Amino acid sequence: MKRLQHCVIGRIPVLETLRAGKRPVRRLYLLRGAKDLDALRAAAGSLPIEECTREELDGLAGETAHQGAVLDAAPLMIWALADWLRNPPPADAIVVVLDGIEDPHNFGAIVRTAAACGAAAVVFGKDRAAPLSAVASKAAAGGMEHVALIQVTNITRALEGLKEAGFWTAALAEDAEQVLWQADLKGRIALVLGNEGYGIRRLVREHCDFLLRIPLPGVISTLNVSVSAAVALAECIRQRAAAR
Repeated sequence: MKRLQHCVIGRIPVLETLRAGKRPVRRLYLLRGAKDLDALRAAAGSLPIEECTREELDGLAGETAHQGAVLDAAPLMIWALADWLRNPPPADAIVVVLDGIEDPHNFGAIVRTAAACGAAAVVFGKDRAAPLSAVASKAAAGGMEHVALIQVTNITRALEGLKEAGFWTAALAEDAEQVLWQADLKGRIALVLGNEGYGIRRLVREHCDFLLRIPLPGVISTLNVSVSAAVALAECIRQRAAAR
């Protein structure tokens, strides 16, 4: 079998795509004889299912580990920021802004955490950024079906657009004076995360309302960007829970 042009790969991503029902799907390919795929069969409903050999699934999925499940599906919907903002987001909406995240595993992990923490959207650039690949989708574990994905040509202009829509913009930076726990992260907040190597670019920093750091008392002074995202998002939902 030839590799599919658009597909979802892996059991959890496939299951979440079927459950979300946000994009057209054409056919579900499952490993022949596998006995632990009943949840996928149930979620597929009337969707055609084709039982395949492992070699056939390898051909469909390419280099991505498929875990016995590949879904032929339409591409994910990608928003323009202006279109997404036409429907005003909730007063306590959280948006994650990625300034040059290049590793697809980090991209997917951040989207997964954003979905788990109830974020409304993830904003990312067209250039110098990890693409919406099968690897990123698999790392997101279905999260890409549950948050709006917004692609922009210019991150600084996107931050200005979010500000006009009532968002405060907060960037994570290890040299920031203010500690994450000291900031008021309730209300509409956009969390900005920088590149794995050089962090947030200067112009992007200058367009943020404030900079925040995660205090780390150990001998390792930095966290992986996807872990930093999880810490910051957890603080956002902690503050919202405390306010309620």
